Amino acid sequence: MKKLIASLLASLALLSGAQAAEGGIAWDKFPTEKMSDVAALQNGAKLFVNYCLNCHAAAFMRYNRMQDIGLTEDQIKSNLMFATEKVGDTMQVALNPKNAKEWFGAVPPDLTVIARSRAGHGGTGADYLYTYLRTYFRDGTKATGWDNLAFPNVGMPHVLWELQGQRVAKYEEAKDPHDPSKTVHRFAGFEQVTPGKLSPQAYDSAVADLVAYLQWMGEPAQNQRVRVGVWVLLFLAAFFVIAWRLNAAYWKDVK
Repeated sequence: MKKLIASLLASLALLSGAQAAEGGIAWDKFPTEKMSDVAALQNGAKLFVNYCLNCHAAAFMRYNRMQDIGLTEDQIKSNLMFATEKVGDTMQVALNPKNAKEWFGAVPPDLTVIARSRAGHGGTGADYLYTYLRTYFRDGTKATGWDNLAFPNVGMPHVLWELQGQRVAKYEEAKDPHDPSKTVHRFAGFEQVTPGKLSPQAYDSAVADLVAYLQWMGEPAQNQRVRVGVWVLLFLAAFFVIAWRLNAAYWKDVK
């Protein structure tokens, strides 16, 4: 329990910079249909293992739990396990915490419940992650060479840049809505500097797959819970009709 609390606190620490979004950009809506798409969840798992698990652990998720999204044990062992040989092990990383703090300024948080740890600004944690992973841009004034619209002054570099390519943010001068005598710099869009391996549409879809997996990982039983909930509601509706007719039959001769 203590480890889970620590993981949640670390996740919150990572996303604390998202507080800036309360007065900044609006979060894009995560395409929730991805949660019921098994192929999307499997692709998200592949992206997570290849791009996130190098630094971020998921210490409360076991590799074999991915069988719940349609992967076989052989597929998991052959394609998704690089740090261990036991499919029942949790998703740990070999990164030394001391080195991580020295290199990044903080230990990369556990991502098991990252999608559940941040909600607000009219959106969910999945909305935030979906926006965050799509709003990186090059900024030579930052230590990592990257900045992010959803998380200004972010400490994590853009790990998916090869897929998205490199972009810079464009700004324009506009009147300050609170003081017309002043001008402010307003974000006016991105300019693509170098192309990525994926088209913009394909990259957005890949990010949605990754976020879907992160959302699923925080509560692996959620899809099953939704399916059971639908059947329970259907049963209650049918039982209501039966109870209503039984009640009418019982009281029909009572004056």
